[in-house]
Amino acid sequence: MSSAVPATTHDAAAARAPAPYTNPYLAGVGLGLVLLAAFVLVGRGLGASGAFNSTIAWMMSAVAPDYTRDNAFLSGYLTADTHPLKAFLVFEVLGVAAGALLSGLLARRVQVTVERGPRIGVRGRLALAFLGGAMMAFGAAFARGCTSGQALTGGSLLNLGSWIFMLAVFAGAYAMAWPVRRQWR
Repeated sequence: MSSAVPATTHDAAAARAPAPYTNPYLAGVGLGLVLLAAFVLVGRGLGASGAFNSTIAWMMSAVAPDYTRDNAFLSGYLTADTHPLKAFLVFEVLGVAAGALLSGLLARRVQVTVERGPRIGVRGRLALAFLGGAMMAFGAAFARGCTSGQALTGGSLLNLGSWIFMLAVFAGAYAMAWPVRRQWR
């Protein structure tokens, strides 16, 4: 009877172990098929920042409708025939969030944690994450689009600027890999 205890303990530990990650090449093919489906079914590519812009325009129109209507950037998201939250990108981002949560739950990977290296505390890691997110948001607003729309949609349409952008992103990532990786050792 004592030999059954380790097997039961092992089975319980295996049941709680997270599922392995998907092969990145298979995930890339899947993302390409999703992009193709978006072009075929909706007539446009993928992106994310437009969803946040639509939400901000909607919130601003509720608080300061005259300012929002007169603002060249925000007024572009407010049309008389469609509510800003009915934009395709809003539904896309909500679907991505719901799909990520479902995937994490099914793979048993959902947990509250702060990923960090041994050289930085939780507060410092969260502060740097917030700073990085703010810089990305500023960059997306300044560029009138996010990396998803620029790289995926623009790249698939063979836009020269999108390809230059992607090469610059990869070059920047490689340049920053060494100093950032040091923080995780």
